[in-house]
Amino acid sequence: MEFLEKIKNNILVGDGAMGTLLYQHGADGCFEELNISAPEKVRHVHRLYVEAGSDLIQTNTYAANSLKLRRYQLDHRVEEINVAAVTLARKEAKEETFVFATIGGIGSVHLTEYEPDEINQSLKQQVDILLKTDVDGFILETFYDFQELLEIVKYVRKNTNKPIIAQVTLGDIGVLQGGTPLADALLLLEAEGVEVVGLNCRMGPYHMLRSLEEVPLLTDSVLCVYPNASLPNVRDGKFFYQSNPSYFADMTEPLVKEGVHLIGGCCGTTPEHVQAIRGAINNLHLQPVKDKSHRVKEPKRKEVIKVASNRVLERIPEMPLKRRSVVVELDPPKALSATAKFLEGAAAIKDAGADAVTLADNSLASARIDNLALGSLMKQHSGARPLLHVACRDRNMIGLQSHLLGLHTLGIQDVLAITGDPAKVGDFPGASSVYDMASMDLMRMMKQLNEGLSFSGKDLGEKTSFTVAAAFNANARRLDREVTRLEKKIEAGADYFMSQPVYSEEQFKDIYEATKHLPVPIYVGIMPLVSSRNAEFLHHEVPGIKLTQGVRDSMAKHGGDREASQREGLAIAQSLVDAAVEYFPSIYLITPFLRYEMTVELTKNIMKANKSFDITAK
Repeated sequence: MEFLEKIKNNILVGDGAMGTLLYQHGADGCFEELNISAPEKVRHVHRLYVEAGSDLIQTNTYAANSLKLRRYQLDHRVEEINVAAVTLARKEAKEETFVFATIGGIGSVHLTEYEPDEINQSLKQQVDILLKTDVDGFILETFYDFQELLEIVKYVRKNTNKPIIAQVTLGDIGVLQGGTPLADALLLLEAEGVEVVGLNCRMGPYHMLRSLEEVPLLTDSVLCVYPNASLPNVRDGKFFYQSNPSYFADMTEPLVKEGVHLIGGCCGTTPEHVQAIRGAINNLHLQPVKDKSHRVKEPKRKEVIKVASNRVLERIPEMPLKRRSVVVELDPPKALSATAKFLEGAAAIKDAGADAVTLADNSLASARIDNLALGSLMKQHSGARPLLHVACRDRNMIGLQSHLLGLHTLGIQDVLAITGDPAKVGDFPGASSVYDMASMDLMRMMKQLNEGLSFSGKDLGEKTSFTVAAAFNANARRLDREVTRLEKKIEAGADYFMSQPVYSEEQFKDIYEATKHLPVPIYVGIMPLVSSRNAEFLHHEVPGIKLTQGVRDSMAKHGGDREASQREGLAIAQSLVDAAVEYFPSIYLITPFLRYEMTVELTKNIMKANKSFDITAK
């Protein structure tokens, strides 16, 4: 019987996990490579699932694409590994067993690991190889990025009439990562000609059941589920899943009542789980349902929370449209004894007229007092507006979202999203860098929080109100390439930019000409120098900062005279400010070594000039 006819009129049983079963049997490394080096191990897994009652088995090709095989220096063997996988599955399939070619999603929550184009090309290459084999159809599974799934579905459908099973992986119950409702996603897949649509991985049967309660029966497609066995646990350094085949048996009938025609298993499931599902179907004589009621989820009304002062603050990106605007960086100190001086400096900067005080997040990977704690304390102490840097280096995705929700709860709405310097450059070189996200991923997360959705797509009940700043390396050797990157950051959600310090008056015109087409403001960075040694360190050792020879010579002529050096540094900074405001109404002053008197003076001078400032002049 043809697959489509059989699945339309029956409840079919898929297989279970391949990788986790091989892992439990002692395999490690690249499981797809075993198709060549240890084919009997792969055949043994297929044989166990066929004997357990699987109507459909998947080829061992989940990660057999060039990008994932590249990690093992196997990308030159893509065709060999995929073809071998089909051969092995065919050898263990019975006459009535369907063999489907598995293609796994590449994009994950690590959104910037690969570019979309290279993901698409890698998947297309795998499809082209598998189309030359005698598989009965394709199963596309574990796709976190729905757009990635849609693209490859269209490609498979364009090139073959063989059946497609397309499975999304949910961010939360009933929603994809990004907030797309499951029902909407499945309808889109149906519209692309996918015969079997559903979900796999990440969740167990219970949460998949709850998700399907919001999905109606489809007109042209049928539903499938491949749940995980449970949440993973760790024992003696190895992952394992609870052995719960009887639970899968108990959940089979409720899943069928939600319209499911195909039930298999994902991570942690075994032949025992498949046998339990088969037993439940046979013993209960389960048949596909003809109709079902589904729960329609009412969207919650999301409100923008008022900040702690009970007023919504003027948005920083809009300030330069009306007047000259200044934000001043005051780095959190490393020593606890400097807290009082920091708070004193923040108050002075605020009184000088700065629109915000920005606090770095362990800059140069050096441990400092937490900027959220100081920002909140500063806000209470003087009413200064905190603009917090958030680095991706120190927190995973859980920590980043939690941190942002904490900012929102405290009424802090201004954030500079940065990737962060690697840990090895700082004072804890043995520390690990997390980098679950890069800066653009963090920007997307904040924009999603502004829509009232968590990163996983869960409804937060209200919207955040973040303004998102992004970093700009104005000293880049190829400014055109840097501007292209700025354009990508705007697409990711940047509302404005804050640049590295600039030390050339002539450079401001070049920056303006290169960026004048951008629809968001740029706060140009200026940092007063305090000594010749400081100047030489910045020029030679700090990435993204370059000083002109003239500036270095000016600082050098004062030698070790602290006061004279500071006066010279302030004079240079004032000249830079005067040159910058000819092109940019927004200035980002960076306070050196908590010497806030320097940036206070510069801020006052800029604020005085506001009285005669004409925003239309350029």
